[in-house]
Amino acid sequence: MIPCNVAGPLGVLHLPRLWLKVSLESVGKLAAGYPGIGKGFDQIVIDALGLNADAIRAFVKEKHPTYAEFETWVQAQPGVKLDRANIYKLNSIVLGYHHSDEVRKNILAAAGYPDTGTVTGAAVELNALDDWASFHAAVLK
Repeated sequence: MIPCNVAGPLGVLHLPRLWLKVSLESVGKLAAGYPGIGKGFDQIVIDALGLNADAIRAFVKEKHPTYAEFETWVQAQPGVKLDRANIYKLNSIVLGYHHSDEVRKNILAAAGYPDTGTVTGAAVELNALDDWASFHAAVLK
């Protein structure tokens, strides 16, 4: 998976991960139970940019775009909000978002990572740990 704190040329954090998840879902290759568009960062990015989740799904399912083609499509959407101030605000939200302590503990336990207090509730960090553990279990075991 592409980490949540990665941006493409538009500078929008999480947008590459959103593209990858929806792309994998569109060809039946996203892990079972994992949403192509979830209620967390995915919806935050969609709402902040003024996009439509159903339109994203339809475009990706029909065209199977490269990431560059996806960003070009995003730029062409009516009312899309890609000004610097909005992107900065959105990126700050992504970087500052924290999961609850319960979610943090569950992810650490599932990843086999000791809860020594070194891992905060930062969602970008916890999502990466969750991805790596899931990848290991699905591909390397």
